[in-house]
Amino acid sequence: MRKKKLTLVGLKKMKKKGKPVAWITAYDLPFAYTAEQAGIDMILVGDSGGMVQLGYETTNPVTMDEMITMAKSVRKGAPNTFVIGDMPQGSYEISNEKAVENAMRFVKEAGCDAIKLEGGRRVTDRVDAIVRAGIPVMGHLGLTPQSATSFGGYRVQGKTIESFDDTIEDSLALSLNGVFAILLEAMPNQSASQITKAVSKEYGNSVSMFGIGAGVGVDGQLVIMHDIMGFYQPFRPWFAKCYIPEVIEEYSEYIARLSNVKEHGRESRNDGLLILAKMAIERYIEEVKKKEFPSDEYSYEISKEDISKLQMSNWWTV
Repeated sequence: MRKKKLTLVGLKKMKKKGKPVAWITAYDLPFAYTAEQAGIDMILVGDSGGMVQLGYETTNPVTMDEMITMAKSVRKGAPNTFVIGDMPQGSYEISNEKAVENAMRFVKEAGCDAIKLEGGRRVTDRVDAIVRAGIPVMGHLGLTPQSATSFGGYRVQGKTIESFDDTIEDSLALSLNGVFAILLEAMPNQSASQITKAVSKEYGNSVSMFGIGAGVGVDGQLVIMHDIMGFYQPFRPWFAKCYIPEVIEEYSEYIARLSNVKEHGRESRNDGLLILAKMAIERYIEEVKKKEFPSDEYSYEISKEDISKLQMSNWWTV
């Protein structure tokens, strides 16, 4: 169980020491509580909750009020965990003032420690305004679901020199405007590693680079709670790993050791899905810390030909 909330200073120290950060999404009290008990570093209240919790087909319909409701629940379940609120589409694009107002709602109404928003150079004014208002900001690049239609749908990013260069330049622009971290989504490990190197070279330990489906060459990993639990039926991303099959035997042995399951359940409530979920999250954390996840099996491939083209970029380093 995490006893002390991770801070921005703590994140910088972890990056400096090469200690991977393990974080996860949550949208309600039970899963947030379970994640904190398992020792997770951070929780993202993602707009993905609109799909896995509220049943929308995409993240686009999610409202600020719905995000605040989910974030409030998460904070109650995980009082000692660094919680990030995800700015939904329409909550920050209109103006700096609107962006600050909605970011402030996450802090004042839900008790979030930071916010995340999608986009690179096009949102640097918003990032700057929110940071100046005293709210930590995380950027989100690569496959950005809110604007996926603008680059042809849910497609892997960073495989072409244009996409690669754009992502690096967006990362540097976000860093210049004060983000404490950037999330890279759905790109090959080779690309994400190079982007991480470029930002670290320019900004040292002040900006952490995280991945969700971006290989192991970043500073930490994010996963969707419902993916690692096998708790969302419509689809599962290529990079998502369900951990339930890996811990089900451990759970069965745990139950078998109890002399009185009924009595134990009444006294501790650790006889059902909460303890099974905790075991799954603990296994995920363990693999992230050992840099075993994501393995090649859960990473996007890139051809030697495409790598050769990327190496022609001025940003590519040995």
